[in-house]
Amino acid sequence: MNSAQLQAILRDKLEKMPNKARRVVEYLLSNTREAAFLSIGEVAEKLDVSKAQLVRVSRMVGFEGYAHLKETLQNTVLEHVNPTAMLSRIMKDRRDLPEEILRMEHANLEDTWNQLKPPNIVKFCEMVRGAGMVYCMGWGISSLVAESLYTRLIEMGIGSSLMKRGSSALIEQARTVRKGDLVVVCELPSYVIEVTESIERASANGASIVTITDSAAAPVCRFANLSFFVSETTPTFGSSIIGPLFLVHILTSVLCVNLGEEVQAALQDQEMGLYDERIYHPAYGLRY
Repeated sequence: MNSAQLQAILRDKLEKMPNKARRVVEYLLSNTREAAFLSIGEVAEKLDVSKAQLVRVSRMVGFEGYAHLKETLQNTVLEHVNPTAMLSRIMKDRRDLPEEILRMEHANLEDTWNQLKPPNIVKFCEMVRGAGMVYCMGWGISSLVAESLYTRLIEMGIGSSLMKRGSSALIEQARTVRKGDLVVVCELPSYVIEVTESIERASANGASIVTITDSAAAPVCRFANLSFFVSETTPTFGSSIIGPLFLVHILTSVLCVNLGEEVQAALQDQEMGLYDERIYHPAYGLRY
């Protein structure tokens, strides 16, 4: 069963359901990815219903029980992040791919913007300013977002370290994180066990955690002191990083302005390096 078929079934049953059951189905329709990775107890608590109620609703919409429904939800989520399945859909639909990508990236930017709350930007700036060291963590394509953040922080003279899979595992790197440090982790689906375990270790060491991810259901969010949510839908490959990079651009830009004179000296030092003709062609501007 694909996601379209599942949504059609849920919507078809919705109209004839009593209020409490209707609320469950409406949640499943609006929060498929979150519901797919939360336990039955977590969903029951979120909706203020019993586990038995979730089982009954599952049977009302045609499943053997909640476990069967959850498995179907997970399969529909994986369908959206499976590159082979995504490419097959594009080839079958014969859509105008460049226009489809443009439409989706506009939607990613808009959705990321709509989820961005000003108080959270303020809190992020306060957390960075108060941190002994800022660690930027990512795995796979998410490491590109982490590196973008790391580069911006270094430009501003903020003590930072990039944590990604290399000669040492993330869990090994996480052992160096201490109380008073800040770890900003980007985690786009599929979610990586080592990333979750590394964040858990950093949190246990006393570090504060900021997450950049697509859903509150991402396992790293369990350890977050602050979470930012982005949209990463794409018709090809697994995740688009346009939304996450846009978020990093906003956060670091606001941070730079808020730091004011504290960061000005670092940027001036950075600017002097742009005059080094051993590295840069002088005729093409001074942007780093």
